[in-house]
Amino acid sequence: MTADPLDEGQIVEQAKTDPEAFGKLYELYVEKIYNYVYYRIGNHQDAEDLTAKVFHRALNHISNYNDKGVPFAAWLYRIAHNLVANWHRDHKRRKVVALEQVSLSGDKEENPQKAAERSNERELLLAAIHELPPERQQLLTLKFVERMSNADIGRLMGRSEGAIKSLYHRTLVSLKNLLAEHENLVKELEADLEQRD
Repeated sequence: MTADPLDEGQIVEQAKTDPEAFGKLYELYVEKIYNYVYYRIGNHQDAEDLTAKVFHRALNHISNYNDKGVPFAAWLYRIAHNLVANWHRDHKRRKVVALEQVSLSGDKEENPQKAAERSNERELLLAAIHELPPERQQLLTLKFVERMSNADIGRLMGRSEGAIKSLYHRTLVSLKNLLAEHENLVKELEADLEQRD
């Protein structure tokens, strides 16, 4: 569900004085913000809590919101980005594995060794992504989780489409360097780099 930019602007203005109008904004964006937060932190419960905080903060500060020609979602993503950064800072030293991430039974058709290798590769990739600067993590989340175009990502991040393409290319090169010892993952990144060039 997406809002027409003209309708969105009207809803935002109404939401400054009418909580029901804010409810419409919540319905429009809660799933996207939740997905963004979840894929940045990897824990459902914390993602739900942070998503609630994003909308609570937005509701409390919507009277200060000024339309600067970018989608309202950009403001929500900025709030989410800041809360995720704070969450990571607060949880830096403590690694928690959510219960839903533990798999007790795999795909019956899949070789257990292959499943273990895939799981290990996924963990290595996520660890490498978490070593990237927050802006690059945000770019990857918007591109692969939200499946946004470079133009849409540029609007949300306040950059041109060309700048996003360049940042994406540099991000993939950085990941390739971080994962140099892991041949399978590097091959996937090289394939993506070739596809983008």
